[in-house]
Amino acid sequence: MGFIFQHSYLLKNLPIRDNIVLPGFKSGKLSREKVNQHVDELMVKTGIDNVAKHDIKKVSGGQLQRAAICRALINQPDILFGDEPTGALNSSTSRDVMDIINTVNTEGTTVIIVTHDAKVAAWAGRVIFLMDGKIHDELTLGKYDGDEKKKPSREKRLSEWLEKQEF
Repeated sequence: MGFIFQHSYLLKNLPIRDNIVLPGFKSGKLSREKVNQHVDELMVKTGIDNVAKHDIKKVSGGQLQRAAICRALINQPDILFGDEPTGALNSSTSRDVMDIINTVNTEGTTVIIVTHDAKVAAWAGRVIFLMDGKIHDELTLGKYDGDEKKKPSREKRLSEWLEKQEF
């Protein structure tokens, strides 16, 4: 399992790359060589390879969140949980982060995200509405292929459904 939170929760005394590899080394799931190879691939994929050796205080919030995504994926989890993974980000960086998460999902990782943001929920193939700790209703939107032209119709459909839920 991998976890992405609203805040990155990276260790302040470690540079970006070390924050990402630490869970990989600790889990023992992959060899050190594979962890090092995988972290390099993830950092390139998420566009943060240029800040690998940077102190976490010297990078942007978007870069920190991308590092948190890399850390969540370092052990190649079957399931990725996100708790408001874009909550602390601007709209542009949120789109970038959701694009990364969507790609991971397309590559076979199951993704479960908790969010109050309808724009984030519109990326999902299935939206489950919880009320008082119980499943109240669900909406199936189908797999999102990343086509920005389709996004407004998904958001509209979700918005109409949420209105019916009195959200």
